[in-house]
Amino acid sequence: MKKVFASDFDGTLYFYKAEVKLPPESVDKIHEYQQAGHLFGLCTGRQVGGLTPFISGHFTPDFYITSTGANIVDGSFESIYRKGIDRDVVDAICREVNPDLHRISIDINGIIHVFSEMDYPGEYHVITGMKDAMPGLVHQLGIHNETLDEAAALAAHLNEMFGEHINAFQNVVEVDVAPKGCTKGRGVERLKEYYREKYKDMKLYGIGDSINDLPLLLASDVSYTFPYAPAEVREKATKIVDTIVEALDDSMADPV
Repeated sequence: MKKVFASDFDGTLYFYKAEVKLPPESVDKIHEYQQAGHLFGLCTGRQVGGLTPFISGHFTPDFYITSTGANIVDGSFESIYRKGIDRDVVDAICREVNPDLHRISIDINGIIHVFSEMDYPGEYHVITGMKDAMPGLVHQLGIHNETLDEAAALAAHLNEMFGEHINAFQNVVEVDVAPKGCTKGRGVERLKEYYREKYKDMKLYGIGDSINDLPLLLASDVSYTFPYAPAEVREKATKIVDTIVEALDDSMADPV
C-alpha cells in the first residue's frame, strides 16, 4: 500500500515569524519519509510561486495542492487539476475589498500578482487590476487582515456576495478566495483519484493547523493537528501531535 502525506505549509511546516522558519529536523524527516518509498506533498492556500522560493534546496515535494485545491501539480509541475475564477468576478472582489485597505495577492497560473511592490524573493507582478494582469486562470485571491475577527467577517461577507462563484476561507488572519467547489479537501480527493490510477491501493495522511485545513483533515484517512490549533480543528483530527516530525513518524509506523 502506498502511503501519501499531504501537509499544510504555513503554521505546520513553515513558521514565517520564527527565527528558524523551516526546521531542519522537519526537512530531514521528509527526506526519510520519501526515501522509505512514501509520497510527501503540500496542501496549501499559497500559490506554486509562493512555495518554491522557500523550499528550493531543502526538499522536493512529490505533489503540490495549491491555491486551496484550484491548482494541483505533480513534483515536476505537470498539471493534475486546474480551475479558475472568472476575471470579472475577481475585479469585482478587488473593488469590494479595496487593495488600498487590504493587501491582496492574486494567483494567475501559479504566479503572484499584487497591487504594490513587496519584499519577496520570488517572481511577482505588480498590477493595477485584471486589465494589466497576465492572461491565464485566476486560481485564487489571498486577502490580508489585521485580526482574526476581521478575517472571519470578510470571509462571511465575500461568501454572501459572491458565493455563486467562489468559496472564501479564513486562514488565520488571511482570507483565501478559491473557485466555487475548490477546497483543500476536494484537492485531496482529486489527488487520491489521480494516485489510485497509479497505485490502486493507497492511504492518505493529512496535517494542518487552521480552520481552512478542516476540509483537508476530513478528507484524509488519518489526520493530524497541533495543541495550538483552534478547538474545532483539534476535535476533527484523528491525532494531536507536537510537530510534523511526530506525525510523519506515526505515518511510517502505521502497519496499514
